Amino acid sequence: MVAIRRMSTVDAGFEDAFKDLVAVDASVDPEITRRAEAIVEDVKQRGDAAVLEYTARFDRLPAQSMNELIVTAEEMKQALETLPADQRAALEEAAERIRVFHEKELAHSFSMTDAMGNRLGQRVTPVASVGLYVPGGKAAYPSSVLMNAMPALVAGVGRIEMVVPTPDGARNQLVLAAASLAGVTRAFTIGGAQAVAALAYGTETIESVDKIVGPGNAYVAAAKRKVFGRVGIDMIAGPSEILVICDGKTNPDWIAMDLFSQAEHDELAQAILLTPDAAFANEVAASIERQLPNMPRKAIIEKSLENRGAIIVTRDLEEACRIADTIAPEHLEMSTDEPEKWAELIHHAGAIFLGRYSSEALGDYCAGPNHVLPTSRTARFSSPLGVYDFQKRTSMIHVSAEGVQRLGRIASCLAMGENLQAHAQSARYRLTDE
Repeated sequence: MVAIRRMSTVDAGFEDAFKDLVAVDASVDPEITRRAEAIVEDVKQRGDAAVLEYTARFDRLPAQSMNELIVTAEEMKQALETLPADQRAALEEAAERIRVFHEKELAHSFSMTDAMGNRLGQRVTPVASVGLYVPGGKAAYPSSVLMNAMPALVAGVGRIEMVVPTPDGARNQLVLAAASLAGVTRAFTIGGAQAVAALAYGTETIESVDKIVGPGNAYVAAAKRKVFGRVGIDMIAGPSEILVICDGKTNPDWIAMDLFSQAEHDELAQAILLTPDAAFANEVAASIERQLPNMPRKAIIEKSLENRGAIIVTRDLEEACRIADTIAPEHLEMSTDEPEKWAELIHHAGAIFLGRYSSEALGDYCAGPNHVLPTSRTARFSSPLGVYDFQKRTSMIHVSAEGVQRLGRIASCLAMGENLQAHAQSARYRLTDE
């Protein structure tokens, strides 16, 4: 029997039990941090030689030179062209949907002129180069390639470098095909902290980039923390999360499988159901028991549900929404009648899936919006990955001869209030009656 927590908001001690359930462990393993930072420093100092050494050690991929670890654009295109027809069609349609959605996010330059003839505006330009980290140790993730690279392509990034670990040298055709569709310039079959360091600092073979995006293990996360400031990063992702709010009218097998869909990622993933219908909660629990033995990743799902899963009976849907907002989940399914109405009560979520047919899995692969989402309650202040993460904004200020007479006096007054005399004098030098 799966030991998933069963809770009710009317239970004595619910508040304490709930806090324990959703507590976020933000601690970082100091030993992993130490090792990752040592690798980063070594790559920074020794370049290609260090990358080759770590790739042989950790990925069992010995190479005499970095050239053996390069995947060219032509090779990625060949991977796409030789895919089985059904896989290619699915990949192309997913890529197109993701591209079309992200085109709506494009920010544009603008300019305005005020009454004094001052021209003010903002120039929007793409980040020049991006490094994409794609996990490749335990599984292959072509969807991660599309979700990270496509918004960069839409933004107009000129150079997209990809790194992907290939233990024992096994290259995944779907990953390379996705990279071709998403405009990846070149790829390297390297991973871990050494790949992050190579992208951040450059080596004799790998040119440094301006921003690094993409998920990875604890060593990759530690390396991204280390190089932040030298380069930009997207986020430090935590374990995956799903929260389902259901009114009790959805097929309980669907809801159970939706919980599985995130629990199978990681033993630390979180899957929670909120429902005001106690009988439905029992039906979902029974479905979990019935369906779990047939899941290939049964052990991971079971451990995840035991560690951080829960079925919570609420007083009503309003209370369910209030609880959801305190969790600020990565993925929130609103499996109810009038889902838009209830979604209005949600202020903190990475992505909201509306209605009974909107399973989170569709968002992972092909719905269109990005599946790179804030975790660990960071949806309170963070957003999904998007085109805006690959664009920069530059302020444009052209002050007229008339405008400086007014603005110069304002700036001078405020500068003197801050005791910054050079600022004040710089502003006043332009005044004609001084």
